[in-house]
Amino acid sequence: MNIARMLRQALTVARRDFTATVMTPTFLLFLLSPLLMIGFGLVGSLTASSAAGSGEARQRVVVIAAPKEAAEITTADQALRKLFPTPKARPALHVEGQGYDLAAQARALLDSKQFDATAVLYGSLERPQILRRPSGWSDANYLAQLAEYTLRVQRSGGARALSQPEIVIVTSGQASGGGRSQTAFFATLGIFFLTLMLSGQAVGAMAEERSNKVIEVLAAAVPLESVFFGKLLGAFGSAMLFVCFWGTLFANLPRFLPTSIADGLSDLSVAVGPIFPLLFVVYFTMAYMLQSAVFLGVGSLAGTQREIQMLSLPITIFQFAMFGLASYAAGNPGTWIALAAEIFPFSSPLAMAAHAANSPALWPHALALAWQALWVAITVTVAARLFRRGVLNSGSPKRSKRRAERRTIDTAVS
Repeated sequence: MNIARMLRQALTVARRDFTATVMTPTFLLFLLSPLLMIGFGLVGSLTASSAAGSGEARQRVVVIAAPKEAAEITTADQALRKLFPTPKARPALHVEGQGYDLAAQARALLDSKQFDATAVLYGSLERPQILRRPSGWSDANYLAQLAEYTLRVQRSGGARALSQPEIVIVTSGQASGGGRSQTAFFATLGIFFLTLMLSGQAVGAMAEERSNKVIEVLAAAVPLESVFFGKLLGAFGSAMLFVCFWGTLFANLPRFLPTSIADGLSDLSVAVGPIFPLLFVVYFTMAYMLQSAVFLGVGSLAGTQREIQMLSLPITIFQFAMFGLASYAAGNPGTWIALAAEIFPFSSPLAMAAHAANSPALWPHALALAWQALWVAITVTVAARLFRRGVLNSGSPKRSKRRAERRTIDTAVS
């Protein structure tokens, strides 16, 4: 009966906190904050790519050749560029006619005002001479291969294609190991980002309610354990609303992406199959409960915003350390470090989400969830006691009543 009553009281506090958090214009801004982050990231990347592209557009690799070889070199360059992800992976080719002093001409081309030459090739194709800038190592190697390929084309009788390949795009079949590793890393990153972004909400609400004495009113009305669990559930409810909103958007994102990007996303795969989204949500829940309980417990001991910031910093550093450990586990499944990341309670949700992408076995998840649930219970219990200690030390009515009774007893004894 007492448990049912405490649960009702906790749900009442949770509903209060959830409504106070969600039904505000600030939460709408918070819900759309990733759009602002994405927008700033796009603006920054476009600015950087524009600055880099303006410099790369002036770059050239130069070949000094006789007119009879110029066409063959240009054809060979077009064939070699098909091996790169994009034709612009290497600077554009500029073929220059031969002068009297080839070495002096090559050095003059490196100092040309018309373009930025990164490497210049001159001399015969059998013994080519290449001058390059300090940063033009790869471009010099490209010119060396260009000379080799052109010479082979000349000696084989021309650049006419001898084969006609038929390329078929396969969009289904067995998942690749690389696709699983990428999904494992993105799952780890997703849980880390969400917990880092959402678990700190409860601390700010805690500091605000301690400053305006609301927490003391709640502590006088219901048991402190109910207040703690209610705040934890309320924060989790707003976090799940955030996750459901953005999860729905990302699930439909491939429909609006260009075909090339959507095809790249199709390479991502998971080993456990359709159950992976459910495991992701469950592991996010475990990670969120662990982190939020720690934040609530520690935040209840802080009296000012400065103290909260000082206490939040080591917790955030610890979160980054857990992310690094789980990221290594995502890329190196089966190693002892991956096993340690899956066992350690605070990195286990992230590492096991990666494990779900890399391994099809389901029984490890049953053990991991039981293990994590145990540590969630331990963490919540310890945090609840810290919460009680912090609230009582802040001068709650119960604490004041005890002090008054103690002063009365001391006066009567004296």
